[in-house]
Amino acid sequence: MISNDNKLYGLVLSGGKSTRMGKDKGLIKYHNAPQREHLYELLNAVCEKTFLSIRPDQLETIPEVLNTIVDQDEFIGPYNGLLSAHRKHPDAAWLVLACDLPLIDKKALEELILERDTAKMATAFADKNNPLPEPLCAIWEPKALATSITYLNNGNGTCPRKFLIHNDVKLVFPERAEILLNANSKTEYQEALQKLTS
Repeated sequence: MISNDNKLYGLVLSGGKSTRMGKDKGLIKYHNAPQREHLYELLNAVCEKTFLSIRPDQLETIPEVLNTIVDQDEFIGPYNGLLSAHRKHPDAAWLVLACDLPLIDKKALEELILERDTAKMATAFADKNNPLPEPLCAIWEPKALATSITYLNNGNGTCPRKFLIHNDVKLVFPERAEILLNANSKTEYQEALQKLTS
């Protein structure tokens, strides 16, 4: 297990509105379970503790066996979930997954953890063809999240990717690039299903 100096918790960001998909992406079943629960189990296998990041109105729909962190609505977008988690456990690093990653698997998570550099702000997966950090498939160190609060309060925008681009981040190019496929629309959903069944 990870030492206390490098405490690593898992966070599934499942509090979004899923407007492009037209239905809750966290409830889509790619792997015989709602995606948010599938990702929770993946993270739980490699992290010390795991949590679902949710909206207040989702709380009663979550199985009691799952740990949750309710969004505090202090910030906008994915930062809402990220920083709500950071406020609860400020000394933890967070392996964060968006619930729109249907092809991510345990092997990829182990690959990311193996490459983790705690001296950096974050360790993030990136696509070799477009080497920008994937902020919602990354390990955020505590100092990155603490610095993010100042970054947001100074009016620098609300995009976690832009924050990582302008800070000291380790990029990891996954062995299988397809694990980074985002399924945000019905077309991407179909593409993900094709890849999973081929």
